Amino acid sequence: MTQDEPLRAAVVGAGYWGPNLARNFRNSPDWDLVAVCDLDADRARRVVGARSTVEVMTSTAELLARDDVDAVAIATPARTHASLALAALDAGKHVLVEKPIADGSARGREMVARAHEVGRVLMVDHTFCYTPVVLKMQELIATGALGDVLFVDSVRINLGLVQPDVDVFWDLAPHDLSILDFILPGGLVPRGVAAQGADPIGAGQPCVGYLTLPLAGGAIAHVHVNWLSPTKIRQMVVGGSRRTMVWDDLNPNQRLTVYDRGVVLDELTNGGKKAAVNVSYRLGDAWAPALPEREALGQMVAELAASIRQRRSPRTDGAAGLRVLGVLEASRRSLDHGGGLVEVEPAHPLLEVRA
Repeated sequence: MTQDEPLRAAVVGAGYWGPNLARNFRNSPDWDLVAVCDLDADRARRVVGARSTVEVMTSTAELLARDDVDAVAIATPARTHASLALAALDAGKHVLVEKPIADGSARGREMVARAHEVGRVLMVDHTFCYTPVVLKMQELIATGALGDVLFVDSVRINLGLVQPDVDVFWDLAPHDLSILDFILPGGLVPRGVAAQGADPIGAGQPCVGYLTLPLAGGAIAHVHVNWLSPTKIRQMVVGGSRRTMVWDDLNPNQRLTVYDRGVVLDELTNGGKKAAVNVSYRLGDAWAPALPEREALGQMVAELAASIRQRRSPRTDGAAGLRVLGVLEASRRSLDHGGGLVEVEPAHPLLEVRA
């Protein structure tokens, strides 16, 4: 296959997210969608359409045995991610897997190691990291426009579907954690995790939750997730030593606002020693960066193709997935210990595609 020829993709899982992946593979000039696989053939058939030439399959073993599949996108429950991904990697396929990367760090690390061993791309579908607004947020931090990051406040609340198998942290927080991992220099490597959760409706697991993540250099991040709110809020505030930015995902006309305002500290010395600190405030302008309109999933499948062709790790690689998974697992341990601060197990990232 030449660099100019489209790569060939198959989607496993035709439920909630699989149809979105299938549509973007179909619409991408980098890809040909050749198959959709689901245990429910009728559901898979509805995804591909009555007149489509895309094949409907119900057996992953038969799918992975095909020679005309370069990459497999896995959109199934988290408990199935590791077994499906490992089988696909062993079959010589590149893998895109829905978040979280796995239902446990040990299995996630096995996936990353296997991808490295067989020289295949393992990519995690951290969709928000491909949106124009999050790309701009990362750029503003990387170029020093905000200065040093001092705090992050993230809110993701909605009257949502109470899940039977995962708590509100595992359902909603991966979005915010993956964004933090992408925009923070060095990724999401907190000094610990403290989780407080509540189940006021008796669902059997936390439906309202708060994560506190102390960061390097004295900074802190706070994530609020909630299934029970009658109002929908998706907002993140990133405060820096020079500027602060506010992302409001529900404001299509001005998703990102940058405030040139902040606190200024003037140290007073006496005999070379700090005697006092004067606090003043800088009140500057606010501005909204121009953002292009493009679908995040389209950018994501393009990044998958580029990483395969260039034999490099993708923007949201397995190591990123492990860092997010480590925080989720730490949240469970913190809840078990009354909400106290617990350590996060290191991700032990590996290079996934050999040069």
